[in-house]
Amino acid sequence: MFYLASQSPRRKELLERAGLQFEILISGCDESVPDGLDAEQTVLHLAVQKARAVQALCQPQDVILAADTVVVTNGEILGKPKDQADAFRMLRALSGRTHTVMTGVCITSGDKTEQFVSKTDVTFYDLTDEEIIAYVATGDPMDKAGAYGIQSKGVVLVESICGDYSNVVGLPLSRVCRILKSKFGFNTQNFQ
Repeated sequence: MFYLASQSPRRKELLERAGLQFEILISGCDESVPDGLDAEQTVLHLAVQKARAVQALCQPQDVILAADTVVVTNGEILGKPKDQADAFRMLRALSGRTHTVMTGVCITSGDKTEQFVSKTDVTFYDLTDEEIIAYVATGDPMDKAGAYGIQSKGVVLVESICGDYSNVVGLPLSRVCRILKSKFGFNTQNFQ
């Protein structure tokens, strides 16, 4: 069995687009992070914690995929906004600048584990306060790292990206599929 250890509707949709058959199993793990971890270490730590928590509920031969995504600007990690004011603050910080979206990924089955961090640089247009307020009012930013969704209404904020688009959505899908095939024995018919 193949399990996605995430309740993210975006990760679910990406895996469905790839034609993968999977079940969702939520980890419920503690998502606190030890002090002193940088952004890359943070997303990898959280992905591994989620995968381990779900693995404890599964059979040894089951394959578990877990991920965590953050936005990083000027060394600050931007997760999901707490409220509309926090969303505004995040979007103001991203306006007219390039930031990095990082996704930590852990794929595990039995004693085999693959883990990595994918990074994509995203540049925003210069945004007016009115544009930010209007976008925040849509509600779209509220459940997304960095307070925007490139796959939804937030696409109009983005001037350019350098790297994997699906990573910005929440899962570096091509790399995940290649690892599932090469390291975990998924055959090509899984991707049709």
